[in-house]
Amino acid sequence: MENSLTQDYYKDSCANVEDIVRKVTWKYVAQDLTLATPLLRLHFHDCFVRGCDASVLLDSAPNNAAEKDSPPDLTLGGFNIIDDIKAEVEKQCYGQDPTLNSSYADYLKTKCKNLSDNTTKVPMDPTSSLSFDTHYYKILLENEGPFQSDAALLTDQGSLEEVKKLLSFKYFLEKFAYSMKKMGEIQVLTGTEG
Repeated sequence: MENSLTQDYYKDSCANVEDIVRKVTWKYVAQDLTLATPLLRLHFHDCFVRGCDASVLLDSAPNNAAEKDSPPDLTLGGFNIIDDIKAEVEKQCYGQDPTLNSSYADYLKTKCKNLSDNTTKVPMDPTSSLSFDTHYYKILLENEGPFQSDAALLTDQGSLEEVKKLLSFKYFLEKFAYSMKKMGEIQVLTGTEG
C-alpha cells in the first residue's frame, strides 16, 4: 500500500526524530523506571479509541470534554514527557514541510516567529482570502499550501489529479456541495439523542 505507515516516514523532514524521542524518553525513564509503564498505557489508551491519532493528548475546551478527561483516562500519566518530546522535536526539526516553496516558507517565518505561537493568523490563500474560489488549489500546486496535510495530496497521483480538477470552479462547487452534505450526515443525533 503506497500510503501505509513506514518507519522512515520522517527521513527527509526530520531524519533524527527517532533519536530525539529515544533520548528524551530515556532521560525520564533513567531517573525513574516506573515511568515506562504510564507511557505504554498512554499509547494503549490512545490507540484503543478509534485508532492511534494522539487524540488522548488533546486538552478539553469549553463545552467539549477531551478524551483525556473521560473517566477511563483520568489516571493516565506521562503527558509532560510527551510535551518535552514534542518541544525537542520542534526545536530540532521547526515542523516545516520540506516540499513547501522556500520563498513562501520564508514569508511564513516572518509572520510566525516560533512554533508555539498560537495567536498569529496567516491567511490560507493570501491573494484570495476573501473570495470563494479555487485559487487555493492553484497555490497548492505551486507548493504554497500552508498545511502539510494538503501538501500530501500532491504526493499521490490520484489525489494530485483531483486537485487539478478542483481548479475548475464548476467541478469545485459540485464537490464542495457533496462534501458538505456528507459531513452533515456524520454521527447525526436524532430523536431523544439529539
